[in-house]
Amino acid sequence: MKLSQYRYSLPPELVAKFPVENRDESRLMVLDRKTNSIEHKQFKDIVQYFSDGDVIVFNNTKVFPARLYGNKEKTGAEIEVFLLRELNKEQRLWDVLVDPARKIRIGNKLYFGEDDVLVAEVIDNTTSRGRTLRFLFDGGYEDFKETLYRMGQTPLPKMLKREVAPEDKERYQTIYAKHEGAVAAPTAGLHFSRELLKRLEIKGINFAEITLHVGLGNFRSVDVEDLTKHKMDSEQIIIPEDAVKIVNTAKDNRKKVCAVGTTVLRTLESSVSTDGRLKPFSGWTNKFIFPPYDFSIPDSLITNFHMPLSTLLMMASAFAGYNFLFEAYKVAIAEKYRFGTYGDAMFIM
Repeated sequence: MKLSQYRYSLPPELVAKFPVENRDESRLMVLDRKTNSIEHKQFKDIVQYFSDGDVIVFNNTKVFPARLYGNKEKTGAEIEVFLLRELNKEQRLWDVLVDPARKIRIGNKLYFGEDDVLVAEVIDNTTSRGRTLRFLFDGGYEDFKETLYRMGQTPLPKMLKREVAPEDKERYQTIYAKHEGAVAAPTAGLHFSRELLKRLEIKGINFAEITLHVGLGNFRSVDVEDLTKHKMDSEQIIIPEDAVKIVNTAKDNRKKVCAVGTTVLRTLESSVSTDGRLKPFSGWTNKFIFPPYDFSIPDSLITNFHMPLSTLLMMASAFAGYNFLFEAYKVAIAEKYRFGTYGDAMFIM
């Protein structure tokens, strides 16, 4: 597959800037791979596609307020700092992206908040992802973390082209988020409400939870025409023993296993035994899925409508089949489905 095969024309007004009022009332396009048919539903109708004993796998990562605005010493120039991951708790070291990057050098100090309540020093300029900052803070770790997060903003994707709104703090987070570490929400999970989870539970559907801490690698542009040469950023994943048991029991009993989002898809496919069963794992994955690809674990997928040329679009096409997915995207544009983070959903079965 070539990068140019993932270019399509998306009218900018179809990129959803805000979520729908109720999580489970976004639109749902259902793709049936057996009949090659497309149906139009509401997200809460998804209950009808599952039966007793089927499994839905969620990513329980939690987004933290990763975007900070500060000023550079001496010049006072405004600098945006995007926290990627904590490197060292004791030394307050963080891996970050800075914008504009060209203005920052090793040894520069950055000041955040009124009265410069937080100060950081650039100690490394050479990491592949950006910079390493050491935060200078008098006080315990919990106080530091609380200060850092109080000053940070919800890391909405830049493509939304708007300021962060108060409701984003809650809506740019799944209702089952538990383990902090993501700088972007696993967006397919944003459609699930408490009421919908309860209805699925009553129907006898089992839930399994994995963790993939979503990094900015998801949004990094692909710069090579030959997709086999693209390298994904590594992201931390945890597949616990109880999730493995739930998923493998469903597969043994020939029940459905549904991945909620491309993050779950990548995680499940990152730890598979030779006989096609899920294995427990804690570590990192840089798995990049694109056609042709044979999936071992999930047989259905819930995902959003993705941007042109994105790795997420490539993963969805590997699952649905390239031609079928692009046929569905043409329909989605004609029917004015909402694309992106806060957009509508697709169920591929």
